Amino acid sequence: MKNETVASDHYTVARFWRCALQINPSGYQSRYRGSEHGLDETTYNQQLLDQCLTLGIKVVGIADHGSVDAVDGLRRFLEPHGIVVFPGFEIASSEKVHMVCLFPEGTTRDQLNRYLGRLDLTDVQDTVWPSRKTCLDLAQIIFELGGFWYAAHMTGSNGLLRLNQDGGGLVHVWQNETLVKAGQIPGPLKDLPANYKDIVLNKNPDYRRAHPVAMLNAKDVAKPEDLADSGATCWIKMTRPGFEGFLTAFKDPESRIRLGPLPEAHYSRLEALNFHGGYLDGINIELSAHLNTVIGGRGTGKSTLIECLRYVLDAPPLGLAARRQYEDIVKANLGAGGRIELSVVSHVQNGRHYRVSRRYGELPMVKDDRGQISTLQPRDLLPRIEIYGQNEIFELARDPVRQTDILNRFLPGGTALTGEIYAVAKRLAENREKLLAATRQKDDLQAQVGRLPKLTEQVQQFQLLGLESKLALVPKLEREKQLSKRVSEELDRVADGLTSLGDSLPDTAFLSDKALDGMPHAEVLVRMRCTLDVLATEIGKHVEDFRKLHGESTAVVNAQQTVLKARLAEESAVLEKVFASLPAFAGKPGRDVGRAYQELLREIEAIRPSETRVATINKLLHELDTQRRNLLDEFAQACDKRSEELRTTVKKLNRKLEGKLRLNLKIGGQRKALKEFLLLLPGLGEKKLAWIDQSGDDLTIPALVQGIRDGENALKTLTYDWGMQNSVVETLARLDRSHLLELEEIDLQDRIQIELNVAHQGELFKPLDQLSTGQQCTAILHLLLLENDDPLLMDQPEDNLDNAFIAERIVTQLRGAKTERQFLFATHNANIPVFGDAEWIGIFSASDAHAQMPSEAQGSIDVPEIRERVAEILEGGREAFSQRKEKYGF
Repeated sequence: MKNETVASDHYTVARFWRCALQINPSGYQSRYRGSEHGLDETTYNQQLLDQCLTLGIKVVGIADHGSVDAVDGLRRFLEPHGIVVFPGFEIASSEKVHMVCLFPEGTTRDQLNRYLGRLDLTDVQDTVWPSRKTCLDLAQIIFELGGFWYAAHMTGSNGLLRLNQDGGGLVHVWQNETLVKAGQIPGPLKDLPANYKDIVLNKNPDYRRAHPVAMLNAKDVAKPEDLADSGATCWIKMTRPGFEGFLTAFKDPESRIRLGPLPEAHYSRLEALNFHGGYLDGINIELSAHLNTVIGGRGTGKSTLIECLRYVLDAPPLGLAARRQYEDIVKANLGAGGRIELSVVSHVQNGRHYRVSRRYGELPMVKDDRGQISTLQPRDLLPRIEIYGQNEIFELARDPVRQTDILNRFLPGGTALTGEIYAVAKRLAENREKLLAATRQKDDLQAQVGRLPKLTEQVQQFQLLGLESKLALVPKLEREKQLSKRVSEELDRVADGLTSLGDSLPDTAFLSDKALDGMPHAEVLVRMRCTLDVLATEIGKHVEDFRKLHGESTAVVNAQQTVLKARLAEESAVLEKVFASLPAFAGKPGRDVGRAYQELLREIEAIRPSETRVATINKLLHELDTQRRNLLDEFAQACDKRSEELRTTVKKLNRKLEGKLRLNLKIGGQRKALKEFLLLLPGLGEKKLAWIDQSGDDLTIPALVQGIRDGENALKTLTYDWGMQNSVVETLARLDRSHLLELEEIDLQDRIQIELNVAHQGELFKPLDQLSTGQQCTAILHLLLLENDDPLLMDQPEDNLDNAFIAERIVTQLRGAKTERQFLFATHNANIPVFGDAEWIGIFSASDAHAQMPSEAQGSIDVPEIRERVAEILEGGREAFSQRKEKYGF
């Protein structure tokens, strides 16, 4: 992340400040290097100031050889511009080790001269002469005086490491952890010669220390332009630039000292949070891009902060209990009229800044970096943000589906693959509906066609009465009526087709002159537009011609239908006379017998087309069955691809989590969807479905469906492998087609089996279901801390966790992850803000039914007031931190 500047007197977030820790006065060049830079003292000082402002240097250390005469002159130029000055000097020990000694800002020149007087220099006039005291003796005095020293140009001729390797016998100095904290090297660690690099990286057993020496870039600055040399400056993390924060940095150099700036942050961040109204009214927070922690007594507002962030981001919890708690907290603490404003940087929106605000009872509003209302929603800005309230980690530890969802974010295919599987599943569901509809239609048609033999037999009975010859015209007239109806249907079908064709003509509005304005190849697109316009015009003409022809044809047919209808009416009148002349039969008048015969023939003629339609439906069913087989294969391939990506991801994550967590992939191991489906069937309860979780890898949806299709006997053979009860077999064997097709579409997703290393030394991995509650939560936390471009917010992640696991595992992982992702934790556990080295610690207190967190209650552990409050609130006060002396300096 680029170094930031703060134009405010309120420093509430620890950040890396650029420091030049060995600046020399104007006379140094001529006095010690035998050359001139051609600048008088005022010009030299002004150019130094200009360089500091240009390069963003916030802290300088002034260290002339054994002299402090020029300190005040430099200070007068730098300090009015907000540059912090650590005055000091450079001296040599009796072993000729060069030491840069710095003191708190504000230390006067007279004080510095008195300090020099205590160092037993052999010649106070010739400032390059060494002291009579050893390096460690001098170091002890410097620390007693409230100063700090580092070994200057360690690999140079008068450097601590070079002198030792030249026979100086200074290993004991290097290994003194109390008095030797830091040393200067000329550039990046990677450029050090191998013999020095192994020592600096604490890999040389002869120089081994419990804690490595902190490395600095602090090249001698003898000319203003020397400041631009990459070896002249380093970056030190402090809340407020000053000596207090500077000293704290060397208690945790791994986290707080960089030889180069952090790279640009390319992940999402919550930047600033403001509350208006409600319990948190007036609280304004600037968050760090790295690790943020909220502490405070119980009931002061920590959980409220997390839940209110959830509210403004419109990201409620999934669980019912957690959701109720969330809604209660937001309602009670935000209240009617309360409003939250949140500044966000969105990775998925290419690093753009947005401001999200939400008033209680209303929807969130998003504004872009120009202050314009955006159509985007909070989820569009932070699609992968993870927020967990109290005990939600424990719930997550018991939900294998959500555990696998965590890993899905690491899939190379990611959202695209999930979308592909969803799309195929949707097409399968549509295919199922079409299949069932076609089957029902076929059943209806077959039911009608099935009546033909009975109707035909009844016709034969009428024929035995001798009616066939007298009423020979009846079946022909009924057939003509059906044919007349079919003619009208054909005309209607053509009309629908013409309407559809007319609606499908090309629309070139999207290629308007305005849309093409400024396009680099507009002339090509214009030609395409012309082609589409010609196509639309020509087809349009034909459509109009066809519509005209259709209208003419319809008019002709309607006239012909009128003629046919009149003739059929005439024939019907004739038939009525024939019916009236028929003899009575079985007590029925001849007229009724004739009409019954006519009705019977009419029904037969209405059914006959169904015989042809059955064949058409059979063809459609065949096509739908073929389509379904292809879709099922496509679905299986997409799931296989997901499994393969998960398998690759698991291997990668196992390498990252080596020694902490071990992941195994069980293909199709998530059986919850199958169980939920079968529970809807009558007679199947939890106990009868226990076989689903107990069966092995051979339980797959295709195998189960095939067993059901093969019948009850075939299904019973699977009982031995899967452990189904006979009643379950009977229920499944009776499954109707609708349920069977639905069963066929169930996605048994893969399951991640998690094993945690429970040994504090060595390895002893145990699966999740054999772990204690705290160990389960520890395992899940390891996964949640892995890379994600969006923030992770958690309320009391330490709940149910073992303190040793937090300190040894979680905090270690967190320290590495926080440079690539933003975290915000509300916590009661000191390990997270202290050993995690939180860049922002916000301390809640409460009075008059309102939470309080003024800017003075925000900062990092290097701020004395923050350090005192952390010790007071977390783990019971100072006494509980007695073993943390190295970190706190008590």
